[in-house]
Amino acid sequence: MTTSHSTQTPSATAPPKKSKLGPMARREAKLALWMLAPTFLIVMGIVLFPLLANFWISVKPVKLSDLRPPTPVVSERVRGDMDVAGEEFRIQYRMRNSSQTGAIDDVVLTDTLPSGITITDIDPACEITGQNVTCRLDRLEGGDRQRLELKATANTDFAANPVSPRDSEPTLTGTSENILTNNQFTLDNFARIFDSREFWSVLWVTIAYTVFGTLGALVLGLFAAQILNKPFKGRSIIRGLFLFPYVAPVIAVAFTWVILLDPFNGTFNAILQRMNVTDAGVNFFGQRALPIDIFGLTIEFPLALATVIAFEAWRYFPLSFLFILARMQSISSDMYEAAEVDGASPLQQFWHISLPQLLGILSTLFLLRFIWTFNKFDDIFLLTGGAAGTRTLTVDVYEQGFALSNLGAGAAVAVAIFILLLVFAVFYFKFVHREDQ
Repeated sequence: MTTSHSTQTPSATAPPKKSKLGPMARREAKLALWMLAPTFLIVMGIVLFPLLANFWISVKPVKLSDLRPPTPVVSERVRGDMDVAGEEFRIQYRMRNSSQTGAIDDVVLTDTLPSGITITDIDPACEITGQNVTCRLDRLEGGDRQRLELKATANTDFAANPVSPRDSEPTLTGTSENILTNNQFTLDNFARIFDSREFWSVLWVTIAYTVFGTLGALVLGLFAAQILNKPFKGRSIIRGLFLFPYVAPVIAVAFTWVILLDPFNGTFNAILQRMNVTDAGVNFFGQRALPIDIFGLTIEFPLALATVIAFEAWRYFPLSFLFILARMQSISSDMYEAAEVDGASPLQQFWHISLPQLLGILSTLFLLRFIWTFNKFDDIFLLTGGAAGTRTLTVDVYEQGFALSNLGAGAAVAVAIFILLLVFAVFYFKFVHREDQ
């Protein structure tokens, strides 16, 4: 005898899961979301709108002059005698397009003439309604200029007390296409920057400046934190002095460096010459390469780039110093005492105790300083202006957008910066951050 058993899957018979939150908790969660929504929208707008606008401009053939759409401009002139009754004179309207490329459609000029003036001849594009003049033009091409002329006479009352028609300003209107909002797109901006050898040179300069500037700031910060970790007399004063490069205005410290390293009157060059290190002043910010002879091999040392890297490390090491010092002071002293009992040297204590405890904060500082240094503009712009082999991508954005008046190309370089930093952040969180867990 055989019996059949019907089987049902657990998913078919299992009751639906219910939320663990009660009605009151769900209402509170919904209310919290509604209360946070304005803040969330504001933050997203502040973050996303400039980013999306930059992407939008990067695919537009837009120049600096295109930020102002084509606008019709008019000037009014009077030729002839208005103070003689019956004498014919001319009223001229000179119109032009403010743009050299964009056209203006449906151009309409309106003006009101003083009473006592009679129009005797009118331009075909114009019409008279009482004392009101209306002129219509179909189109003003880029850079185009048009002239409309009316002939008129004045009666006796007007001739006795003439009023210039220019006292009433004519109004000129028209419609034009704004290149920032139309549907014209192009990839020429990206093609132009990526096809240029200069872009790749600037990219390598940016990477070198960022990596060595970041590492220099971390190493100096680590060294300063190691010095000031132990208590001694006057430590608070020295800590305050160490913060000076970071809290001082960038324009002040930048020009201080420029004056100190001036090749003619700089203090540092004077010291080098007194010590017979060099015969003449060294142009630290203006000399691209300094030939150095090492064992008969001449090496071109990037002097200006190394100088701005040194400035970057000097200016921003206090931030690393503060974070590293705070982490070092949180390490238990028992670990160092046990290491001293075991006969460990100070270097061994640093390598086997301090450094492993600092890896987390060092990796975080490296991430932050790398992103900030990669985006740094003002330091290099104030020191060298991007000359002598110190031009970075952020300086290139300024040069493309404002010096060359090519906003589209400048925005394309900014998009390239964003993508490079995004790739770096993904790589960091995928590999480096995972190892810190």
